[in-house]
Amino acid sequence: MTIRTTFRSGNEDCAAWLTLPPGEGPQSRGGEGPHPVVLLIHGGGATHAMMLDQYERWFSEAGFAVLAFDFRHLGESGGSPRQLMSLRRYFEDIDAALAFIRTRPELDPSRIALWGTSFGASHVVATAARRRDIAAAVVQCPILQGRAPALSAGLLHLARFTGPIVSDLLRGALGLGRRYVSIVGRPGELAFVTQPGAFEGWMSVVPKGVVFDGRITAGAGLSMLFYDAAAKARQVRCPLLVCISDRENLMNPAVAARVARAAPRGVAIHYPTDHFEVYHPPFVERIVADQIAFLVRHLDPGR
Repeated sequence: MTIRTTFRSGNEDCAAWLTLPPGEGPQSRGGEGPHPVVLLIHGGGATHAMMLDQYERWFSEAGFAVLAFDFRHLGESGGSPRQLMSLRRYFEDIDAALAFIRTRPELDPSRIALWGTSFGASHVVATAARRRDIAAAVVQCPILQGRAPALSAGLLHLARFTGPIVSDLLRGALGLGRRYVSIVGRPGELAFVTQPGAFEGWMSVVPKGVVFDGRITAGAGLSMLFYDAAAKARQVRCPLLVCISDRENLMNPAVAARVARAAPRGVAIHYPTDHFEVYHPPFVERIVADQIAFLVRHLDPGR
């Protein structure tokens, strides 16, 4: 059962989806609770509509409650200007989601796991590093350094964003309409991510009938370039599962392997996938099964 709800973050509402375990199953406590919770954190510019429903279904069937949400300025959440990516606001929204969990009697605040995919993995690692109330964390196809996708296309590609970034920051300071650029594009286009196959891979997680706004405010790129969640791995005290795509095409997978080694309770599992294959058969079921086994071990939904 999925409940469409909201929680407050700053001056806006975040759209949220709470899925409770079904009433039957060997690991489910049905409608009783309180249930352990998996908080889903999506990738850069992505929204709940982009295939999070399959993870809600799989994790809830394994006995977990699942909370997913859209960051402010994206998807169904409030916030103006639209398509603003802000690290400060991201962390505020995650903290607000964790506070929301503590208001629900059917959820167990002592058994909260963070789950992050793609760029959301950075937010999971950074959040787990600064908080001690996280029971476990899982990341898949992780982008753990904000500069990695843009730099992989070369410095000349990155230099093309100087004008749009400066323009957007000035327009924002003056209260004018923002300057937008695309998150993902084909090679040669003005977009932050332009690796061969990235545009097609990105579109593969946009279900038919879902309208994806692929823009972001250009100034967001500046803070992302200096965002290095990998450097915080040693501060993550909870168990951390890093699902590594060995054919990762947006970041060197060696960075993810280093994070798993640096985290005191880190574990790495490798898969012969690229960045986008993890969302689709035949790999997605295998990866999720490994994630569920990890979460069952550390959150014990059967108790």
